Amino acid sequence: MVSYIVTGGTGFLGRRLIAGLLERDPQAVVHALTREASVAKLREMAIGWGAEDRVFPLVGDLTAPGLGLIDDAPHAEHVIHLGAVYDMTADAELTYAANVQGTGSVIALARELGAILHHVSSVAVAGDHRGKFFEDDFDLGQGLHSPYHRTKFEAEKMVREAADLRWRVYRPAIVVGDSRTGEMDKIDGPYYFFPAIAGLGALPSELPVPIPDLGSTNIVPVDYVVEAMLELVTKPGLIGRTFHLTNPEPQPFTEIYNALARAAGAPTALGTVPGSHTALHALGGLPGVPAVRDFLLERFGIPAEVAPHTAFESTFVSESTRAQLRGSGIEVPAFDAYADKLWSYWSTHLDPDRARRHERDGLGGRIVLITGASTGIGLATAHAVAKRGATVLMVARTEEDLNAAAATVRAESGAAQAYICDITDEKSVELLVKQVLADHGHVDYVVNNAGRSIRRSVLNSTDRMHDFERTMAVNYFGAVRLILALLPSMRERRFGHFVNISSIAVQTKVPRFAAYVASKSALDNFSEIAAVENADAGITFTSVRMPLVRTAMIAPTDLYKSIPVHSPDQAAGIVVRALEHRPSRIDTPIGTFAQFVDTVMPSVKRAILHQGYRMFGESKAARTQPTTPGAQPDPAATAETPTDKPESRSPLLALAPIVQPLMGLPGPAAKFTNRIPGLHW
Repeated sequence: MVSYIVTGGTGFLGRRLIAGLLERDPQAVVHALTREASVAKLREMAIGWGAEDRVFPLVGDLTAPGLGLIDDAPHAEHVIHLGAVYDMTADAELTYAANVQGTGSVIALARELGAILHHVSSVAVAGDHRGKFFEDDFDLGQGLHSPYHRTKFEAEKMVREAADLRWRVYRPAIVVGDSRTGEMDKIDGPYYFFPAIAGLGALPSELPVPIPDLGSTNIVPVDYVVEAMLELVTKPGLIGRTFHLTNPEPQPFTEIYNALARAAGAPTALGTVPGSHTALHALGGLPGVPAVRDFLLERFGIPAEVAPHTAFESTFVSESTRAQLRGSGIEVPAFDAYADKLWSYWSTHLDPDRARRHERDGLGGRIVLITGASTGIGLATAHAVAKRGATVLMVARTEEDLNAAAATVRAESGAAQAYICDITDEKSVELLVKQVLADHGHVDYVVNNAGRSIRRSVLNSTDRMHDFERTMAVNYFGAVRLILALLPSMRERRFGHFVNISSIAVQTKVPRFAAYVASKSALDNFSEIAAVENADAGITFTSVRMPLVRTAMIAPTDLYKSIPVHSPDQAAGIVVRALEHRPSRIDTPIGTFAQFVDTVMPSVKRAILHQGYRMFGESKAARTQPTTPGAQPDPAATAETPTDKPESRSPLLALAPIVQPLMGLPGPAAKFTNRIPGLHW
């Protein structure tokens, strides 16, 4: 029975190596150095390997003195040291603690046990050395220009110079995903360039592009590194040997780019711009140029610490390593033979913008949350998006009505789930969002449709401050509360869209709707600012200035029976357009015209609105209220929309004072207004 101690055993490379050791030797036992927090993860992996009785946690910490071991280390013939910080963007102090101090502790452990130390180093130790770098080469006076390069060099130096230590060193090149499945665990190295290539995928693939000569790199898939290490670790002898787990030949960036571009459907490169390699080196030495370069790289999501170190001046000779592997069938596959696998896995699992790259599929497969979804526009929108293949999360506060509405959507249109929530209650929204994310993992779109409207003049509201507070509670604070609760998860996925059902009254600013218009204007302005701040994360907002819609809320008003208005299905069509095309705003011709009049003839507009204010009286509920300051209002006599109903369209009543006087203007003015689409009723 052979016993191993492995550091970094729960990492991407480590867990594959442990699985391989167990498979090669049914009697092998592995003790993996593991933090307390990762013990459960290791045990889960052991169950998956069917090796619960052969894989054991060795609780400790690579960065702690003496590895922070809680118990004495078990006997082992081999110590495989994979644990390290491989991220070039990591903090220098943490990198030193793990890569240098941690290696010192592992050396001491291997000495104590009399075990062979298999130290996984990196080709980064070659630094800026130009020319061939052989497996036995180490300190050739090369420059080491990053904390990662320096720590890997110093760690390997400690291993090489350790007295009474039997060691082997393995230097992988840049490790990418599995050549058979494309599987990778994180964004690193060349993966930082994938989003830029994906962006080029929008261009015609037949369009050849020249690219600058960025030199050559060296890339190997993780399965090659693991298979080669398994062969070499289990081979007797080889003490004091170094192995280059690299591609036999340098790989020009043009070849790497073209292989990925073909997989992405992006234009391939004609070749490199002559002289660009020398020119780029010369420019890099000019004052201010590196700062500009780093700024531009960051704009493409490429860390400035990574880009300069993906190219190698060295050519890594691996003849001795390949001689040891001869006859095993273990060879480095050509990059273009598996680039499509890497790309496919990245685009499906790792692309930070993957959620937004499926917009061409419309609403199919999307998660759409709609508030005020039990009736009217909310219900009609739920039917419309469900028919387009979305999963609809229907939110309202009245359970019986909501469940019945959701049942009709499921029966007639598609997938729908009901969630009871009062958006004016902070705890209720918090529980809603937690439940929705637990059930579905994310939300793609939100339609803030629930709202409240109050038609009452300011004069008749002097003793009704609660009207303004309740309107703001639903139309502004309720919507903002939901936006803020979902924003972090949307930013993490780098995709999300909010559709706020506003009103044409925001543009017309009609009388008797001060509370309603103010609340909707507040939400419009909040969303415009939030859209600017979150544009880099793919979060967008649409404000729909909805015209009058024929719902149960307008039935009691006789005036509405004689004028053409939108049906709930037509209104839902507008909302679907907002979801699919994500414009910043959807207006109506009448609303736009009202804004135009307000801009060029503000005094005329005010006069017209005042005339309308005098022509159309107060609502019945408002007329029953005392107007004397200090008088007690009747709480039941408020003309307002319940929060689980669709937005009130009552403000459009006051459009008549704008339209009717304008249409009554003499001569050319009347002819002009009558030709405006949507204005002539």
